Amino acid sequence: MSKILSDRYNKILAPELLRNQNLYPFFRVIESEQGTEIIINGRKILMFGSNSYLGLTTHPKVKAASEAAIKKYGSSAAGSRFLNGTTDLHIELEHRLAQFLNKEAVLLYTTGFQVNLGVIPTITQPNDLIILDRLDHASIIEGARLSKASYVMFKHNDMVSLEQKLEQAKDAEMKLIVVDGVFSMEGDLANLQGITELAKQYNAVVMSDCAHAIGVIGKYGAGAASHFDIEDQVDLIGGTFSKSLASIGGFIASDAATVEYIKHNSRSLIFSASPTPAAVAAALASLDIIESDDSLRLKLLNNTQFAISKFKSLGFDIGNTETPIIPLYIRNDKKTHELAMLLLRRGIFVNSIAAPAVSRNNSMIRFSLMATHTQEQIDLAIDTIYQCAKELDVPLSLETHEQ
Repeated sequence: MSKILSDRYNKILAPELLRNQNLYPFFRVIESEQGTEIIINGRKILMFGSNSYLGLTTHPKVKAASEAAIKKYGSSAAGSRFLNGTTDLHIELEHRLAQFLNKEAVLLYTTGFQVNLGVIPTITQPNDLIILDRLDHASIIEGARLSKASYVMFKHNDMVSLEQKLEQAKDAEMKLIVVDGVFSMEGDLANLQGITELAKQYNAVVMSDCAHAIGVIGKYGAGAASHFDIEDQVDLIGGTFSKSLASIGGFIASDAATVEYIKHNSRSLIFSASPTPAAVAAALASLDIIESDDSLRLKLLNNTQFAISKFKSLGFDIGNTETPIIPLYIRNDKKTHELAMLLLRRGIFVNSIAAPAVSRNNSMIRFSLMATHTQEQIDLAIDTIYQCAKELDVPLSLETHEQ
């Protein structure tokens, strides 16, 4: 057996160094369903690191729909969407999502990551230019890298910077602007109004990845384009089922002709196994709940406002978040990992985010809320974070960072 790989990767010591210091905050093993409380090593832990924003992963209707789908269709679709892996459940969810998003057509993928890997290279050509927000999700950046088109980045949510890139791209055959609807680490919203106005002025195409926006913002949680009431100006809307839709899978929504082209040319769709019937059924059941009752989204909004207000009152640097994703900027990788591990010992699960997920000066604790959290749980978690930060001498505010 060749030693090339082992010799190469044994030199990468960062995970091992963290383990040796008891600061390794990744791949933590959960022994229960993901509600507001989870079990780790037999202990009850408050969960503030989940993307299940509406808390639907434990909803009885969602679980029952998955079970019924397995009984009817089995555990797998046993092939790709392109060949034998399309069921009537897949078609139903595509039609339902198209109506929900106010688009002509939707195409399902097996993951949200595969949407960006498959769509961006498929719709672009060598003479095109892809324009990305500097804080776009890794899957968007990877999709741009796979494309034969060139790509550039503009400063985060900076319309002056975006216009400069558009000005420089006058010779491009097509200009494709791709942004997150809600940014997955920072929790702020893309300035879709400004982006679409510039797109109209410079004849550009706009794609919004609404992975963290679906179920959270917009009419009944229809996402960022709905939030700004500009669905007709956002040409493509991507997303995932792994957040508010309580499942796994992804989708792209657009006009019928574009979706038909993607359906027959996107390699990450054609050459991947189809989303399982149970996953599709869970997403359908979640969509039923979201469309019929807005109370969970409104409860999530109340929880968000409550938590943001409390973090600010305690002096935390939380950036410009407006959503259930609340970044607690530590701006020091080791301190961030120390805080996350101490919190886990104190019964609070949060995510430790460091490079390469964010730049080295933006390491953070990613605190995320669910509609099913109680105010008492949020209070306890924030108070515990504050106490632990003080114990570890972690800088909380922007002023403290700058000293």
